[in-house]
Amino acid sequence: MPETAKDATAPAAAGRGIGRGPGRLLLSLYGVFTVAALSRAIVQISMQFDQAPLAYLLSLLAGVVYAVITVALWRGGESARKVALVSCALELAGVLTVGTLTLVDSGAFPDQTVWSDYGMGYLFLPVVVPVTGLLWLRRPARPQQAPGS
Repeated sequence: MPETAKDATAPAAAGRGIGRGPGRLLLSLYGVFTVAALSRAIVQISMQFDQAPLAYLLSLLAGVVYAVITVALWRGGESARKVALVSCALELAGVLTVGTLTLVDSGAFPDQTVWSDYGMGYLFLPVVVPVTGLLWLRRPARPQQAPGS
């Protein structure tokens, strides 16, 4: 198979940078967060939705945001970088808003969300990871080298 055809069939993330190197750690973390948040939210919504609907819907929202970021990091490219940047900013805004609300009015959240208390139940990773993601994603994309260079 010629080299150019081989390159054309490579995974999208293979030369695009945002999900490679240190971005691979972010990709892995967001993958785990996606599974954890969505699993937790689905179980809580299906079994005890009436106990804390807002908290469970916020956990579902967190899981969806994590999934979008995971896919964007995996796909790579400039469009994916923009989607990931916006999603990380949305995630950080959610963590800061929900974290503050859970401290100010804990009665509004009878059960924990992923973002409660700034992610304390998740070792504060929900507030640290989007900041790290924003820093990683704001760096300029490296130009791709031509094959054989």
